[in-house]
Amino acid sequence: MIGGRSWAAARGTEDGVGIGITGVRVGHWTDTVGETGCTAVVLPPGTVASCEVRGGAPASRELDALAPDKSVLAVDAIVLTGGSAFGLAAADGVLRYLEEQGRGVPTPAGPVPVVPTLALFDLAAGDPAARPTADSGYAAAQAVSSDPVLHGRIGAGTGAYTSQWLGPGGRRPGGLAYRELRHGELVVGALCAVNAFGDIDDGTAPVALDSVAVFEQVFDFARTHTTIGAVLTNARLDKPSCRIVAQGAHDGLSRALTPPHTRFDGDAFVAAATGEVPAHVDTVRLMALSAVTAAIRSLGG
Repeated sequence: MIGGRSWAAARGTEDGVGIGITGVRVGHWTDTVGETGCTAVVLPPGTVASCEVRGGAPASRELDALAPDKSVLAVDAIVLTGGSAFGLAAADGVLRYLEEQGRGVPTPAGPVPVVPTLALFDLAAGDPAARPTADSGYAAAQAVSSDPVLHGRIGAGTGAYTSQWLGPGGRRPGGLAYRELRHGELVVGALCAVNAFGDIDDGTAPVALDSVAVFEQVFDFARTHTTIGAVLTNARLDKPSCRIVAQGAHDGLSRALTPPHTRFDGDAFVAAATGEVPAHVDTVRLMALSAVTAAIRSLGG
């Protein structure tokens, strides 16, 4: 409840309900055999964004430009990708697509799109040689829609798993998930690619310390994972406020994954605001927390 009014029920269920923020479009490239993929989130012009990285093993691109003290004022798209550091190449294809659309920071040599990119580690999921490329990113950008599929083992979530502290035989399917909340005209959504070392926590079970005890053991499997995501809102926010919203997204991750933010995860969120609706940053942050929690928990069970 905020100001005596309840938030509307979350959108973004398994039936593929689209994103309710004007101008935001999402597309995927999926390799089901290699178990990898990428997801492009194309944003309306003038979208402001910042980020927060808390995991110990991040793979990312163009995040420095999102710092509140940097001169970049707007971003054109966000890319979530598999393939670890190799998969960051998917951003090249999204840049090429956006350049063809005339998007980007104006320069004497033409527009230069700003595309922050986050990657997760799925190289051990299927074919280690299968990684998103620039062509993959271009295909994802070409496929963008205002009514995309937003739940399941698609795009950046194709090779994602959870409970990976149990090893290859005990891990559980992760994937991509979206949840969206409304408060009057204000909309806040969270698109998460969940590939976690820890377990999805539904909030009802006691905290299990078995996964923590595993830290002391010798591993015979990869300890590289990562949950990444984008918080999307139609709120009117500046870059420092977007940073605060990204921090709230990590609070939601901490509610929904146990343990969160380990040295083996590269957990990171970009928060992007399209600027249509005046809103208090703490309202948006709390809604982001709730949306991320709901998105991640929707992959449990």
